[in-house]
Amino acid sequence: MKKFQSGLDMTKGGILSNLIRFSVPLMATSLLQLFYNAADVAVVGRFAGAQALAAVGSTGSLVTLMTYLFVGLSLGSNVVIAHAKGAGDEDKISRLVHTSIAMALISGVVVMGIGLFASRPMLKLMNSPEDVIDLAARYLTIYFIGMPATMIYNFGASILRAMGDTKSPLLYLSVAGIANVLLNLLTVIVFHMGVVGVALATVASQVISAAFVIVHLRNAHDCTHLEWKKIGMEMKLVREIVQVGVPSGVQSCLFSVSNVIIQSAINAQGSAVMAGNAAAGSLEGFAYVVMSAITSANLTFVSTNRGARLYGRVRRALWVSMGAILVAGFGVSMLFYALQEPLLRLYNTDAQVIYWGKFRLQYILPIYFLCGLMDVSGAHLRGIGFSFPQMLIALTGACAFRLIWIFAIYNPNPDMGILYLSYPISWSLTIAAYLVFYGLVALPRLKKEEREMMNARI
Repeated sequence: MKKFQSGLDMTKGGILSNLIRFSVPLMATSLLQLFYNAADVAVVGRFAGAQALAAVGSTGSLVTLMTYLFVGLSLGSNVVIAHAKGAGDEDKISRLVHTSIAMALISGVVVMGIGLFASRPMLKLMNSPEDVIDLAARYLTIYFIGMPATMIYNFGASILRAMGDTKSPLLYLSVAGIANVLLNLLTVIVFHMGVVGVALATVASQVISAAFVIVHLRNAHDCTHLEWKKIGMEMKLVREIVQVGVPSGVQSCLFSVSNVIIQSAINAQGSAVMAGNAAAGSLEGFAYVVMSAITSANLTFVSTNRGARLYGRVRRALWVSMGAILVAGFGVSMLFYALQEPLLRLYNTDAQVIYWGKFRLQYILPIYFLCGLMDVSGAHLRGIGFSFPQMLIALTGACAFRLIWIFAIYNPNPDMGILYLSYPISWSLTIAAYLVFYGLVALPRLKKEEREMMNARI
């Protein structure tokens, strides 16, 4: 096999240039994905009404809750494969590819089963209004049928990104996303299928993107080549993936618990608040994916360079990444803040929906860069081997804090401004805790490993 036939070599060149070259295609991929998701929300909001918009928009936190443990496993694959690439271990990469695809298939079936049986009870627990819950349950039933394809794409894209290839997932998602938008327009506007049409279009696009990834791996001429007969769970590799991925997945799930509780509080305010919140959240997502792409680039960069034992590059990557997040995240957030009203009107023209969308955005967008700084500092800790401590910090600083805030501060005085303040405060607390842990524990560990490496060479 040809060694690492394609992809960016993150062990060479400038740190910022590597991060930019890696993150720009990933950023474009995420923006396209978000655009297609926004198209779901916008098409259903404009052509099927505010109730349908509330139904589709209110399912996001529930989908995240049910899927992110397994999405965390795909992140674990990314880290372990990137580490093996940095160490030059082609045989291990090949075995990781086949183990990851097996995990994707199993994860997809498990999530599909959970989603099909748990969606409606969870919607009831979230206080979904009577005029919304049936539509939301119908949407989720169809959406979760596509979970096996979603997991195959997530794991497959993680494999490609770990090898430095962010362009291929961009291409595949572009084609799948165009199909999604066209099917949205066809099913909702032409056939008047409402949320059912949006869900069917989403599942179809998931199947297309998964098929592209599988074909790519099947046709690869390097150590990522996929052979059907080799797909299986190599337990030693599963444990490595789980050690990194499960803390990340558990963290995301418990974050989602806090978000579900927040969504429940929003649902109790009625469909207009729900719809405005859904539209605002969709707009925030565009700023988030810009920051998230830099975070993913940092994770792959750190994992690869630690595998190559290039400790100086690992240390410098944190500060370079945080600077990039600050500039890019703040810039995009303020652009959307300036254009908030016309952008919200793309989702729905109801005055109450727009009012509540603007109400949320004024609390979030001006300081949204804090969320990016939190994510990238946490990803840096995961990349250098501190997944479990990173998870504990995140759960305490963000998840637990938000729950305490809701029950102790918001419930006695149910004002939406108080509810939204829980986000920036929790981001700030978590960033501070990450940096303290990095300075007191992680950085000394890296320097110790570097000294041991230098002494072994003498």
